[in-house]
Amino acid sequence: MQKKTSRSPAAAELRHRAEEQLRKRKDKQKSGVGDQRSEADTQRLLHELQVHQIELEMQNDELQTARNEMEAEMEKYSDLYDFAPVGYFSLDERGRILEVNLTGAALLGVERSLLVNRCVLHFVAPASRPVFLSFLEQIFSAPEKQVCETTLLKADGTAFWANCHGAAAISLSSPQRWCRVAVSDITVFKLVEEAQHRLEAITKTNLALQHEIVQRQTAAEALKQSEQHQIQLLEQSRHMQQQLRHLSHRILHVQEEERKRISRELHDEITQTLVSINVHLGTLAQEAAISPKALKQKIVRTQRLVEKSVDIVHRFARELRPTMLDDLGLIPALHSFMKNLMKETGLRVSLTAFAEIENLSSAKRTALYRVAQEALTNVAEHAQATKVEVSIQRLPNALLMQIKDDGCSFDVKHALLPRKNKRLGLIGMRERVEMVNGQFAIESAPGKGTVIQAQIPFSNKTKESNRP
Repeated sequence: MQKKTSRSPAAAELRHRAEEQLRKRKDKQKSGVGDQRSEADTQRLLHELQVHQIELEMQNDELQTARNEMEAEMEKYSDLYDFAPVGYFSLDERGRILEVNLTGAALLGVERSLLVNRCVLHFVAPASRPVFLSFLEQIFSAPEKQVCETTLLKADGTAFWANCHGAAAISLSSPQRWCRVAVSDITVFKLVEEAQHRLEAITKTNLALQHEIVQRQTAAEALKQSEQHQIQLLEQSRHMQQQLRHLSHRILHVQEEERKRISRELHDEITQTLVSINVHLGTLAQEAAISPKALKQKIVRTQRLVEKSVDIVHRFARELRPTMLDDLGLIPALHSFMKNLMKETGLRVSLTAFAEIENLSSAKRTALYRVAQEALTNVAEHAQATKVEVSIQRLPNALLMQIKDDGCSFDVKHALLPRKNKRLGLIGMRERVEMVNGQFAIESAPGKGTVIQAQIPFSNKTKESNRP
């Protein structure tokens, strides 16, 4: 007889249900049973066996139900495992493939059954194998999850970028160490990343090109302005060349006119005087023995003619270049010229100057004298003025000669055009001042007369050379 054992609540419930089933079966049999004691034990044993059988049948039904449920769950798990969006690989320490899902097999382009027990390194690009081996080593040496990016090869040799996540696994049934690795195809992301890098490089290049375009446009604009400036300078140069040619022509014309005048005056005055002297000398030779008293008178007249000739020669010499300018200086030469001008024209002329002006070089003193000479001559001939003031002032680094009259005004711009001048006049004065690095200016206004200014550099520290 089987010994009773303690039962769990589930087993007790199962026995209770088994007894209920046995009672229902006995009620259906309706067979007569004796009251004999010997049969009671047999019946009890049979009852126990029948109850136990029913328990086993019910347990079998529950196990079948549990197996069916587990198979359904396993099928769900297999579907999730095989059709996951990433490839799952179970690898040992040497990289041998223990298990792989359908997605992993599809990534490598090999049937799943052919991948088991193969080394995963056969599907890793040679350049990426050191990285992948280091990845496996870190999985088995560190507890945390490891990540790496590598290049894998399909069965047909096609390469693709893969993102691998791995972690070590523990097996209770086997001492073998293994790991799970999830593999994702990130080729598209890599291509997008490369395209983004190329786009950034292109954008940077475009910005550099735009900057270069702006620089070139700026350079082109500067070049254009430079060309316009050069055109202006060329035009100014042509204009100055025309002025110089005209000035040269005028100088030649003035020289020729001056030579004509000197020749005519020499012929009209000196020649006639010399002829008269010659006639007087001839008469003296004839009358020397006749009348000594008349000879003395004629000698006096001849001496006067000789003195007149000397005065004429001196006047020509002063007009060509006054010796007083070289012998005595600028101020005496100007005083002498002004004295003669006032005597000839009645014009009142005053001079204000300072003694240090005589330290100027001969070229600068000559330029100042010629400017004053030309200006005063023009005033006497054209300005209809009554007085002229000539002043030479000391400036910090230069001297300023100013000639101011109270006569009528004129158009300065037209007067400075060479084609408008019949004489050298103002252009000649400006040229003389600029030849000694000076500055020349003219102001003329109705009712205020005309002011001519010539500013010439002058140093107070050292006496300038007298070289012309």
